[in-house]
Amino acid sequence: MFSMNLFRTLPPASNPTGAEYDPEEDEPTLEAAWPHLQLVYEFFLRFLESPDFQPNIAKRYIDQKFVLQLLDLFDSEDPRERDFLKTILHRIYGKFLGLRAYIRKQINNTFYRFVFETEHHNGIAELLEILGSIINGFALPLKEEHKMFLLKVLLPLHKVKSLSVYHPQLAYCVVQFLEKEPALTEPVIMGLLKFWPKTHSPKEVMFLNELEEILDVIEPAEFQKVMVPLFKQLAKCVSSPHFQVAERALYYWNNEYIMSLVSDNAKAVLPIMFPALYKNSKSHWNKTIHGLIYNALKLFMEMNQKLFDECSQKYKGERMRTLDRIREREGVWDRVEQVARKNPKVRACGHELAQPMCLQCTAVDPLLEVGNPYHGSSPAELVTLDGEQVSLPELDGKAHEVTPAGERKKPLLRRKSELPHDMSTLTAIERHKRADEFLATSKENS
Repeated sequence: MFSMNLFRTLPPASNPTGAEYDPEEDEPTLEAAWPHLQLVYEFFLRFLESPDFQPNIAKRYIDQKFVLQLLDLFDSEDPRERDFLKTILHRIYGKFLGLRAYIRKQINNTFYRFVFETEHHNGIAELLEILGSIINGFALPLKEEHKMFLLKVLLPLHKVKSLSVYHPQLAYCVVQFLEKEPALTEPVIMGLLKFWPKTHSPKEVMFLNELEEILDVIEPAEFQKVMVPLFKQLAKCVSSPHFQVAERALYYWNNEYIMSLVSDNAKAVLPIMFPALYKNSKSHWNKTIHGLIYNALKLFMEMNQKLFDECSQKYKGERMRTLDRIREREGVWDRVEQVARKNPKVRACGHELAQPMCLQCTAVDPLLEVGNPYHGSSPAELVTLDGEQVSLPELDGKAHEVTPAGERKKPLLRRKSELPHDMSTLTAIERHKRADEFLATSKENS
């Protein structure tokens, strides 16, 4: 009865896929036959949960083929159906011991297809929810099969663009593994750093959330193995122009357990974080980030004042060397230009030499105000025009003066592309009628 009424070919997907689908904003597609399907699902679930249910008799009908067809239904777009399927599959996993390995294998295959082939499946969150409960019941020590599942299946799920749909369930599964086997922390964190998003800021925030959950359960010995690559990535996040990424990374300094780990390993962590913190304390555009960075610097200073001063002096020295390289490079270009002006053919390209070969804007670091050759002047605000220094506002005014009034008022028009001289195309365009009368908005009486 259950198979005849529920096992069916699902209709083509109508919801947006991937990152375009937002479960909180987009309305799910509901199954038209749900009143009938709901009755069958409720009947079968009560049948499974009945105290009179005998798995030895039912295993003749609830076999591997039945489970495979049940897993296919997880791609249904109706969240109500997926919720029933999740509960039913969990009950089957608990009652049929012989099917457990097969169920795990088929869930793995579903994830493999999702990650490496289709990148579209509606039931990933529900399957991960089932796995979270299964992982919680794994016996110790973990089997090699379960460790491979973590490293080869769960970690690659982080790289899919629709991660936001199932990330809470995925993070829960990963943390469950690490609570049972702390030795897996290093490969998991290195895997996260491998799949770390480069240009997707909301996804980067999700990675930071998961990483903090992992650090909450990490062992001090495991922390020492990953702290260098981990804080190099956090330094990049603190320097991110996207304020939500920088803000989420700086919230790590409000976590007492993480700060206790950092305090024990300050000699390795502070030299990595200090340049990013100090630079962005002055240059980041968001004022909230400034306050969070000052808080982080204050905590580092309280941890180890001597180390903090050493990092400050080292940073100042590196900045001085950077400015020396800039001055040296500009001196080399000046000498090249002087040699070029002595060339007999200089008049042929004199208009090119009249312009500066490069304009470099060097940000003045507060640590380096004394002795900085650029202190008190802003090279980016001055431009050489016909041999004299002109400020950008003056240059803008000059440009406005030399522009004819008629041209300033002339609107910008988009240039139309030429159509190919194809008779069938021209005929189709002539016969085309716009549907303006159908698209017009009806006026409502106010």
